[in-house]
Amino acid sequence: MSLYNHVPSKDRLIDGMIDVVFGEVDAPAPDGAWRVEMRRRAVSTRAALQRHPWAVGLMEARSNPGEADTRLHEAVLACLQNAGFPVPLAIHAYSVQDAYIYGFALQERTLGHADPAEWNEVGARRLRDYAASLDTHPHTAVVLRHIADHGFSHDDEFLFGLELILDGLEERLAALSRDR
Repeated sequence: MSLYNHVPSKDRLIDGMIDVVFGEVDAPAPDGAWRVEMRRRAVSTRAALQRHPWAVGLMEARSNPGEADTRLHEAVLACLQNAGFPVPLAIHAYSVQDAYIYGFALQERTLGHADPAEWNEVGARRLRDYAASLDTHPHTAVVLRHIADHGFSHDDEFLFGLELILDGLEERLAALSRDR
C-alpha cells in the first residue's frame, strides 16, 4: 500500500510499467532507410514482448502514454513520413505492423514451444493423437509430419510475415510514386 504514496493509482502504475517496455524498443532513425528501420523496430518490439509477456494487449491500450511511448511513436511516424509515406499510408503502415507484431506475440505466448526441437515432439504427438482422423484430414497430416520431421521456428515465421508486410508497403509506396 505504501506504493500508492508514490503512484496515485493502479492504472498509473501500469502506465509506467508499459512505458518501461516501450523504452526497451529500438526506435527507428527518422532519416534511416524506412524498411530497415521498421524491421529493426518490429524485431525489437517482439523481443521486448518476449521479455515482458504480461504487456501483450496493454501496449497500445493506455490512455496516458508515457515519454518512451510518445518518443517511439514519433520516431516511427517521422521515419515513414520522411521516406515519403503520405499520412494515410503512414497510419496504415504503423497499424498493420503493430497488429502483426502484437498478434504474433500473443500467439507465440499462447502456443509456447519456443525451441524448434520441442515442435518436433509436438508434431509427433499430434500425429499419434489424431491418427484416426488424419485420413480425412490429409493436409493437416502433411503439416504435422513436416513439423515432426523439421520442427517449427517462431523466429522464421515472424520474419516471413514481417517481410510480406514490408514488401506490400514498399509496393504501395512505389505505386504512389508512379502515380504522381
